[in-house]
Amino acid sequence: MAELPIPDLPPARCSGRFTISTLLGVEEGGRGPYTATEGSSCDSVQPTHLSSSTLCTRTFGYNTVDEVPAYEHYANSKGVGDPRKGRPSLADLHSILKPDPGRLRTPVSDLQQSNGLPEAGLEEAEGEPGRDSVPEPVRFGWVKGVMIRCMLNIWGVILYLRLPWITAQAGIALTWLIILMSVTVTTITGLSISAISTNGKVKSGGTYFLISRSLGPELGGSIGLIFAFANAVAVAMHTVGFAETVRDLLQEHNSLIVDPTNDIRIIGVITVTVLLGISLAGMEWEAKAQILFFLVILVSFINYLVGTVIPATAEKQAKGFFSYRADIFAQNFVPNWRGPEGSFFGLFSIFFPSATGILAGANISGDLKDPAVAIPKGTLMAIFWTTVSYLVLSATIGACVVRDASGSLNDSVAVGSPGCEGLACSFGWNFTACTQQQSCRYGLSNYYQSMSMVSGFGPLITAGIFGATLSSALACLVSAPKVFQCLCKDQLYPLIGFFGKGYGRNSEPIRGYMLTYVIAIGFILIAELNAIAPIISNFFLCSYALINFSCFHASITNSPGWRPSFRYYSKWAALFGAAVSVVIMFLLTWWAALIAFGIVIFLLGYVLYKKPDVNWGSSMQASSYNMALNYSVGLSEVDEHIKNYRPQCLVLTGPPNFRPALVDFVGTFTKNLSLMLCGNVLIGPRKQKMPESRLVADGHTKWLMKRKIKAFYTDVVAEDLRSGVQMLIQAAGLGKMRPNILVLGYKRNWRTASPQSLEDYVGILHDAFDFKYGVCLMRMKEGLNVSRVLQAHVNPTFEAAEHPENGTGNRAAPGTGKLDPLAPAVDPTALASEQQASTIFQSKQGKKTIDIYWLFDDGGLTLLIPYLLGRKKRWGKCKIRVFVGGQINRMDEERKAIVSLLSKFRLGFHEVHILPDINQKPRPEHIKRFDELIAPFRLNDGFKDEATVNEMRQGCPWKISDEEVDKNRAKSLRQVRLNEILLDYSRDAALIAITPPIGRKGRCPSSLYMAWLETLSQDLRPPIILTRGNQENVLTFYCQ
Repeated sequence: MAELPIPDLPPARCSGRFTISTLLGVEEGGRGPYTATEGSSCDSVQPTHLSSSTLCTRTFGYNTVDEVPAYEHYANSKGVGDPRKGRPSLADLHSILKPDPGRLRTPVSDLQQSNGLPEAGLEEAEGEPGRDSVPEPVRFGWVKGVMIRCMLNIWGVILYLRLPWITAQAGIALTWLIILMSVTVTTITGLSISAISTNGKVKSGGTYFLISRSLGPELGGSIGLIFAFANAVAVAMHTVGFAETVRDLLQEHNSLIVDPTNDIRIIGVITVTVLLGISLAGMEWEAKAQILFFLVILVSFINYLVGTVIPATAEKQAKGFFSYRADIFAQNFVPNWRGPEGSFFGLFSIFFPSATGILAGANISGDLKDPAVAIPKGTLMAIFWTTVSYLVLSATIGACVVRDASGSLNDSVAVGSPGCEGLACSFGWNFTACTQQQSCRYGLSNYYQSMSMVSGFGPLITAGIFGATLSSALACLVSAPKVFQCLCKDQLYPLIGFFGKGYGRNSEPIRGYMLTYVIAIGFILIAELNAIAPIISNFFLCSYALINFSCFHASITNSPGWRPSFRYYSKWAALFGAAVSVVIMFLLTWWAALIAFGIVIFLLGYVLYKKPDVNWGSSMQASSYNMALNYSVGLSEVDEHIKNYRPQCLVLTGPPNFRPALVDFVGTFTKNLSLMLCGNVLIGPRKQKMPESRLVADGHTKWLMKRKIKAFYTDVVAEDLRSGVQMLIQAAGLGKMRPNILVLGYKRNWRTASPQSLEDYVGILHDAFDFKYGVCLMRMKEGLNVSRVLQAHVNPTFEAAEHPENGTGNRAAPGTGKLDPLAPAVDPTALASEQQASTIFQSKQGKKTIDIYWLFDDGGLTLLIPYLLGRKKRWGKCKIRVFVGGQINRMDEERKAIVSLLSKFRLGFHEVHILPDINQKPRPEHIKRFDELIAPFRLNDGFKDEATVNEMRQGCPWKISDEEVDKNRAKSLRQVRLNEILLDYSRDAALIAITPPIGRKGRCPSSLYMAWLETLSQDLRPPIILTRGNQENVLTFYCQ
């Protein structure tokens, strides 16, 4: 069907694919050289418009509309069913090809892009002279962009100032355990980052992008905001660390600028301003600065290692350094707890922040050449090398330096001198006095600058501290705006969109840089960050926990879209990492952990409340599907019981916005209780109506959501209304979640509508009973269909159809029950944004009554629906009255029997009325009105035999014979009398529920049955609900 004849093609223009303008180009003579000729096997005789605007020459010996797989067909794909660039639609391949002269010519760009290359390579393929080339943005590989950046952010002042002290306290063994425990968490997180970042193309936004696209905007947005803020404050923390070191150097040389506190502020502000200038200069300059810092740290580390093998001078020995000694290693191998922080978890909480920083590379994901390769490789290599450095430093310094030393050259003694205690005695030094008095100033346990003392050249260690602090500050200064920019572009929170604008070829967030700079300055001016530091650590840990949970959740949902190219991860390890991260949060600072969780929950609640219009295919969406599927399948294994009966409604609304009262009525008593399915029958040719069905379905669903109706929408295309409803009745639902009640509006125009539409309407009721459905008809005095008002509001020149209540979801052509084929399709975006019509079911009813006329025992459905309605807040103050028929001489007995029955049902209905006059003859004028109502539909056969009547009624089965009028006379008069009773007792009720009569199939003409319903419900101001169950119990007074 999609094949085309092979034309003689010029080889020079053939590159595996031809544009439409090439194959179907029109020459001056009128016919194109490749136009299909008569008798060809093509689907159409003329050129055709294809959605891809291209034809593809395959190697199978014929031309085909089909496209070969190409990059651009999948780029920028979003929702299922979105049109793809370049690929022909299913209609192009499957339907008859039609000419579209307006789109026969293809732009040059289509020809250029038809080579199947990725979009990134198109500019190279074009190579047009004289065209200004767009400068390529700076992109980094895995070493420069991720590994070095992460290593610099992981290394910090703790490496230089605290790790030797931790080694003295915990011993080499437990220090290694602390390091490996910390690294375990970061490694698991690194594996999770690697899996998430290789599951599709990663854009800018780093941690926020990974979490939000995995777990959705709710958790992603909250983490993105606090993570960006934490990075901004971390800039201040690292800058203050640098400023304090400079201040200490100034103090040693008595060269303070003002005073110790203000010096930190001055140095900090100057430093962060210089760092801002480096960042604003561009990512290339920032990367060069980071490499410089990296080299400084490496030199300082090598300087330390060289220092450990240089023989110790007397000054260094006095401070506890004796080069490598097995005795020192053995003594420092075991712990020696001291001070208030002398505990395993106390030291763990001090060290763990030095293992963080693994997200520095992921945070600039938009500036990487290939994030899917760079993030896993760079992050894991950074964790490995920094772990090695921590382990080596701990082992080497623990083998060289004793825990306590006085620093005094006078404490040297001869080896073996009496009264000397401690390991240093065997090396010729007596530190016994200061050890006993706990006044030693040097040694691993007392001197934070032990690395500087051991190193070959002390100032290089100071330079390393500068490099570690400044590189971390610079990394955070870059990370915060990048993450915040992505968050601003997604518009999850108000008032932050201003900061999302990017500048230059790298789309630098200049405004974000300035905001980060202001926040950093504010915290630098405080000059005391001990209180805020634990909160920042908890924010980072919170990010780790969510990254690990993202990986676990995406794996556990078994979504086909979870296909990371990085395979070396485990969902259970990710879950373990998430749990451990949360535990560590509380171990570090429990109150800071509570604050972090409180902020996350608040921001999560805001996004849940606002419900941003984003669709990222998150694992939460996949999880929702999994849960729904599992519960639906599990429900199939549950046996039905009367106690668990729920009214599951198939509502024939047509377009739901056309009958809002019907939607509101059913939505009120099914909300959070049972299934509601809005059905729409599109009448007309399938080929014509299928596009409309696909177009408007999403709009109707959004309209229901906007109205806060918890319901599904479905439609079918059928030749007539009845066959469409039969499809819905048989196919709607899933497993045990299938409708058991058919709800539809009353057909007000049955007297003037086409006879066939009348026959179809009553036939639908018969079909519902045949399929064991209950039936609920709703009639309102002003009618249900508001399409006339809606169309007039949208288009003032609209003229409504002659019979708007045709019982379908379509506008009827005048004088018919069928759809007007020229009626314009509803715009789905207009559906969701249109003004919502208000109905009686949306307003509070006050102290009115709900009157139930339980005339026939239908299983209890007539009682159940008003009861469920009365439980809702808007109807809660209404008093429910129950009316039943009875005999005047047995009123008390019958009333007691009904009250006893209702009390066993536990419905709370206490007001029961017996109608003894239900069998009285109606007033003559009302009888006359009924006779006039059915007169146009009578056959007037004069009581002829059945064969003659059937012959007269050939082609008009809705006609009523004289015999049928006579046989059903009593039943007809009953409806007339019931209407009189309704007018007497329930004129001012809020709602009337009544059991309608049932017309026997094949014995009661449709016009007679509609006359009964018309007579029963006419002239009533309140809404009337005609409810008939399927004669099976829906209420029980047993507990089993």
